[in-house]
Amino acid sequence: MLIVGAVVFVDTTFYAVIAPLLPTLTHELHLSKLSAGVLTASYAVGVLAGSVPGGVLAARAGPKPTVVTGLALLAASTIAFAFLRSVVALDAARLLEGLGGACSWSGGMAWIMADTAPGRRGAVMGRAIGAAIVGSLFGPVIGALASAIGRPAAFSVVVAGALALLAETLRMPAHRAPSSQGVAHLLAALRSQRVAVGVWLVALPATASGAINVLAPLRLHHFGAGAAAIGATFVIAAAVEAVVAPATGHLSDRRGRLLPLRLGLVVTAALLLCFDLPGAALSLAVLVVAIVSALGLFWAPAMAMLSDAAEGHGLDQGLAAALMNIAWAAGQIAGSGAGGAIAKVAGDMLPMAIAAVLCLATLVAISRRSVVHL
Repeated sequence: MLIVGAVVFVDTTFYAVIAPLLPTLTHELHLSKLSAGVLTASYAVGVLAGSVPGGVLAARAGPKPTVVTGLALLAASTIAFAFLRSVVALDAARLLEGLGGACSWSGGMAWIMADTAPGRRGAVMGRAIGAAIVGSLFGPVIGALASAIGRPAAFSVVVAGALALLAETLRMPAHRAPSSQGVAHLLAALRSQRVAVGVWLVALPATASGAINVLAPLRLHHFGAGAAAIGATFVIAAAVEAVVAPATGHLSDRRGRLLPLRLGLVVTAALLLCFDLPGAALSLAVLVVAIVSALGLFWAPAMAMLSDAAEGHGLDQGLAAALMNIAWAAGQIAGSGAGGAIAKVAGDMLPMAIAAVLCLATLVAISRRSVVHL
């Protein structure tokens, strides 16, 4: 658990550096909102592309080689992002890091979830997600530092962390028998209603998160906030979310997965509909913290629900982790890429309103439909 927590911590640290860097990169590279959305979404594209290969690798070769592969790709992509200067090259570096993230998460989640009883999965998943969110606390700090001293010096910290973890992971024992499952088993599992619901409940908050990660930094910058202030906003948001996620996972073990999910759907929808109301950086920053905190209600119960459903279907936990990656990445791409494109044409409020409507529609659907053992 400590190794896996450290792995996802380092992975999300690099993922989260983009928020305070985005205004600087937008100015230096003359990016539109759409281009900024593509840069932000490139990591998620990499996760999506690497989800199935990473899941199959975790099932067949085992979690340890999969995590090692992910850490190696993380180190290489971070070095590339530190030194490359064109937007296409930076997009490619983010995509490569996403491929590594898919391997790290598939291997890491399979490693811990295969040995966790269903009644404890929410709490264990919550702790892993909490470690990842704490990593996202450091990401904005490093991003703000990179704006001040340059990317090469700031990102060396992430590279050092990845290499240290790679060495430690190689020393870990691996006692898991390989599985013969592959893509056909993953596709068959998607026909299960419980699995499909779990996938959607991971994808939905990821969609809202993707939109926030693109539009909130740019809107804060429009109101006069600098890289440090934008970084501080996301640090505070992640700090609150890091407390919410483990507590929500524990609650879902005791009271069922749907209770925190229903609360998350209601609160997130209400807050997203307020996105266009603040007229100053401070009030918008407070709203962003609230939205990100509300999204913390989703992650642990939704992922634990998906893990439970996959096990009930007989799916290897490595492939269940692949489904989590696919759902998260698809949501991030839709939120950041499509959200940026919609905002460019129709303003920032429309993508937020679409995400809010999806939350309310999901709330109605899961309230009316009986999904057994959720």
